Amino acid sequence: MKSFFLIIFAWLFVACLSSCGNEDKDLSTKSERNAIVEGNQYFHDGKFSDAEAAYKKALTDNPNSQMAAFNLATTFLRQAPELKNDSFPNPQQQGGDGKEPQLSQQLNSAIEILQNLAQNSPNPAIVSLAAYDLGNIAYRQQNYPQAIECYKEALRKQPKFNDARYNLRMAQLKNKDNQKNQNKNQDKNKDQQQDKNKDKDKDKNKDKNQDQQQQNQNKDKNQQQQNQQQQNKGSMSGQNMDQILRSMQNQENATQQRVNAARAKQQAGERARTQNKW
Repeated sequence: MKSFFLIIFAWLFVACLSSCGNEDKDLSTKSERNAIVEGNQYFHDGKFSDAEAAYKKALTDNPNSQMAAFNLATTFLRQAPELKNDSFPNPQQQGGDGKEPQLSQQLNSAIEILQNLAQNSPNPAIVSLAAYDLGNIAYRQQNYPQAIECYKEALRKQPKFNDARYNLRMAQLKNKDNQKNQNKNQDKNKDQQQDKNKDKDKDKNKDKNQDQQQQNQNKDKNQQQQNQQQQNKGSMSGQNMDQILRSMQNQENATQQRVNAARAKQQAGERARTQNKW
């Protein structure tokens, strides 16, 4: 993006010198005009703190001096550490502590003055320049939608403001790129969420299969235990039956032996009787 400081200051100082002589004498004083010229010289020499003091003196002489107010705002911008160190914070992004990044006092003061001029100044040139500066600040903050609106306001007040038109186009392109990136990130997040859901479903199915396998294993184990118990029960029944059969066989053998003994005794008695002589 084009450097907005030198462009604005050169235009502002020319506007100031050409318009101060035309201001209503009741609204502009010689002391005020001299202070502005002095501040401009300090600014060109890079003595921004001295320029700041001169513009404040002009505002003391005439609190309604829009030129002094605008020049003071541009001096604050040149002293803002965010701009000097090229470390402009983005208010749309929060810091690690969850709070919005704080702007320097110089930058806050410049924004306050520019907003007041853009809203209340009856001078279209001042409104245009203030809106342009605000657009550049928003651009540096990567707040491209706000920058676009500021540049449009600058062009409405001064349609031939080519630098505002150029920056407007740059902001529009940046905003378009941001929207594309946001859509890509949304699609990426959507795909990642779908992948997570698939992984969750896989894990659920895996757990379900593991549970089913465990149930089957427990069922098989129970069946094996039941079969073993049946076998043991059957084996015990067979042993009991053998014992019973042996006991019955022994009893039958004993009975047969008694019968045989009695029969043998009876036969012996009969043989004795036949052998005796009467």
